[in-house]
Amino acid sequence: MQLSGSDEWAREELGSVDLGDKRRTARLIKLCGRLAEMPESSINQACIDWAETKAAYRFFRNDNVEVQNILTAHRAKTAERVRQHRTVLAIQDTSYLVYTSHRQTTGLGRISLKKGKRVEKIHSQGLVMHSCLAVTTDGVPLGLLDQQSFARESVATDHTAHRNITPIEDKESYRWLQSLKNAWPVCGNTQLVTVCDREADIYEFFQLSAEIGAPVLVRANHDRPINKRSMYAEKDIVKLWPHLERQPCAGRFVIEIPARRGTKHTTPRAPRVATVELRFVAFTLNPPKRLSSTLPDLAMSAIYVREKDPPAGEQPLEWMLLANLPIETFAQAYEKVQWYCLRWRIEMYHKVLKSGFHIEHCRLGDAQRLIRYVTVMSIIAWRLFLLTLIARAHPETPCTTLLTDHEWKVLYCKVNRTTVLPPQPPPLHEAIIWIARLGGFLARKHDGQPGTIPLWRGWKRLTDLTQGWRLATGSVTCG
Repeated sequence: MQLSGSDEWAREELGSVDLGDKRRTARLIKLCGRLAEMPESSINQACIDWAETKAAYRFFRNDNVEVQNILTAHRAKTAERVRQHRTVLAIQDTSYLVYTSHRQTTGLGRISLKKGKRVEKIHSQGLVMHSCLAVTTDGVPLGLLDQQSFARESVATDHTAHRNITPIEDKESYRWLQSLKNAWPVCGNTQLVTVCDREADIYEFFQLSAEIGAPVLVRANHDRPINKRSMYAEKDIVKLWPHLERQPCAGRFVIEIPARRGTKHTTPRAPRVATVELRFVAFTLNPPKRLSSTLPDLAMSAIYVREKDPPAGEQPLEWMLLANLPIETFAQAYEKVQWYCLRWRIEMYHKVLKSGFHIEHCRLGDAQRLIRYVTVMSIIAWRLFLLTLIARAHPETPCTTLLTDHEWKVLYCKVNRTTVLPPQPPPLHEAIIWIARLGGFLARKHDGQPGTIPLWRGWKRLTDLTQGWRLATGSVTCG
């Protein structure tokens, strides 16, 4: 897979989109190309002149542009990439886009902002964005399988008291089930495993996965009663956590906990290594009392990972994972833990959108216009995220899998200040570092891997250098 120029990749990825008018499709492709060249910039800065800027605003203002039509075209290309793998993870997560300072923007909903242990609900407005990202088992993002962006509706003050009798279809948490249903048909013969954090620990989610035969892996949030013969049985109640704690240790392994920079809401954390014990067992998930007694019991597996002796002052690492896949050996359980470790990929993806692309700075005056903009930027963010991670997963692959012949040669000569080319193309990981250096990455020993924005700036500069070389050598036709 080679990353072509901005318009070319957009045409390849979104050329099949049906927006009801070929001119809208052409505008979408042109707009993706412009925004991809300067993803961290505003619409005004990304467009080359006032006419193009006005056309971009008209596109986002056009009510005939359906977000789902754009996503359908991208999802079809994602499905093609998914089917090239034996197992792919469909990772779901929710992020909140804050537009509190955009007081003139209409159609936004109330959102809750976490501030330490408190939840600040006053004077917060924005959008809810729920994404489902396809990721290979070695961590390479393949594209979006689903995305739902919406403004939260106003609710009555007594809504909490009635949540237990509200159908799941009428709850905001239904988004987890909706993404599961939307993503599942694309898999073909590929095993598509949906991975979610604790918010998806909902009986209806597991029930739906059993009905459609979709494998799921979810971090547990509730220490629920399990293995009950009757929903009314009160004697000899067994709960999930104590039941797993009584199981024998199946083995130990090491998990690397990355460093975390301190913010005004979180404390910094140094990187460390945690030695954890693993336990697993099959169990029966019973329907909760709030639901009908006619609902089925579900056959599930639980994996319990816990750090036994954490360093002084550190909280022990602890995960309780629930899966509807059979787990009979340590190797099978360990595989599921490794899959869950890749869940943070979607948090990185959302960080690219919010911290890298600054989508919360965009002022379009209306929630629906913002949702169209967020959808377009989400597809661009996937492509940038792919560029960031593909070399980490396949470092020794020749760079020609990503770069054209002209591109890698121009890159090599520019970075190494030479006109003498090597006999073979360099490996991909070296080429990625060189591209990042063009974008301002210093590549010192302690700098680690390059981030998304330096890589994208370097990629844009490489594109310009290659185009200049082709013009100078007569490799392209002008006119």
